[in-house]
Amino acid sequence: MTRHQRSDSAVHLYETGSSSSNLVNVLGREIVSGAYAEGAVLPNESAMRDRFGISRTALREAYSKLTAKGLVEARPRVGTSVRQRVYWNMLDHDVLAWHLQTVPADELASDLYALRRMIEPAAAELAAKTRSQGDIANIRKALEAMKRHATEEAALVEADFNFHVAILTATKNPFISSFSSLIRAAMLSVFSLSWRGAEVIKEHRLMQHELVAEAIENGRGNLARERMEQLLDESMDDAKAAAESSMPLVRENRPASEG
Repeated sequence: MTRHQRSDSAVHLYETGSSSSNLVNVLGREIVSGAYAEGAVLPNESAMRDRFGISRTALREAYSKLTAKGLVEARPRVGTSVRQRVYWNMLDHDVLAWHLQTVPADELASDLYALRRMIEPAAAELAAKTRSQGDIANIRKALEAMKRHATEEAALVEADFNFHVAILTATKNPFISSFSSLIRAAMLSVFSLSWRGAEVIKEHRLMQHELVAEAIENGRGNLARERMEQLLDESMDDAKAAAESSMPLVRENRPASEG
């Protein structure tokens, strides 16, 4: 099947739900995966409608949504083309999800880690100054859930995510809090790598979370920053070591907790 042909899977995709929303997901994944190169002009309207069996309105709605995410642009007498990656809204929930679905986990994890390393230690330091009793309770609640689900990967990653988001929320800064989707993507990109292994590693990583929470609760900003830096660094080291020792596992088992 060529790129412009309509497939049985494509037909199935459009049997339920919004045609434009489904098309956004299909094209979004294809663009992110590189099926359409940066600067490439997408197939014309007739070809797209034939491929997916959708209306002109649905196609235009899909292009409008992709344009809002920075992935495509329409130009007179040229058509709709893929924008350069620098213009993509990488913090958009869908764009992050498409990367998780199409980009190898080890390639994505490194870039996401670098951004987390810049944001989260500073957020922990700020949270130690701005946190309320409610914030502390939320951080503690997530931490207890991590301990309770230490051997249940799906529940563990959710609790770990809630722990880090509770810290972002405690900063009282809505711009910092908006990075929660990035944290989820970072965790999903390395899934169980950081938590798989000897029990002593799991216990040590949980203790590091405990120490971060303690520093924030006690209002010790510098210490909270240092402990978050150490937590992220060691979690990423675990992920890299696991990826190097078992590359097929990284590809087949996405995603649990990354720290």
